[in-house]
Amino acid sequence: METENTDPKSVDIAALARRGGCVSGSASLAELVRLSEEAHPEAKPGADDLYRWRATGENRATRAGGSETWLHLEADACLSLVCQRCLKAVETALRVERSFRFVADEQQAQAIDAEIEEDVLVLSRSFDVTELVEDECLLALPLVPRHDVCPQPLAVAPDPVGSEDRPNPFRVLGELKLRHKPSPN
Repeated sequence: METENTDPKSVDIAALARRGGCVSGSASLAELVRLSEEAHPEAKPGADDLYRWRATGENRATRAGGSETWLHLEADACLSLVCQRCLKAVETALRVERSFRFVADEQQAQAIDAEIEEDVLVLSRSFDVTELVEDECLLALPLVPRHDVCPQPLAVAPDPVGSEDRPNPFRVLGELKLRHKPSPN
């Protein structure tokens, strides 16, 4: 299978699948604006930060004698996110490996999508693989990014001034309950 040079913003998926072709490339991570917005404010992607992608087309024979158009997508990127423990930048590797079934129109996609587990997209002669890569990278972001071990010890907030002098509210409540206990008749 030979890799073709194609504009990733305008890929003819059906033609790619018929040939069993593959398109791939790399570009600046900063070009993926929505993904870049997720980066740590002090570690936004620059021109040298790249993402890599590869899309392979396939026509699969069906039991009914026809064929289905598929696209297999792989993508890799590394993005600095906000660690939810220390709030510092944490390098996060993103890896995408997904397959998509393509159908003729939106109605067919909606009808099939409800019945099957595969991801279904609408076939286009000018499909934007870059947008698909960005969507899938966004879905691959961890829910709670964090270091395995934060680079600096976490600061512990000091007790509020005078907290040692304050009585335990539960003890006070217990004492009030005992004082106002009704006497037996």
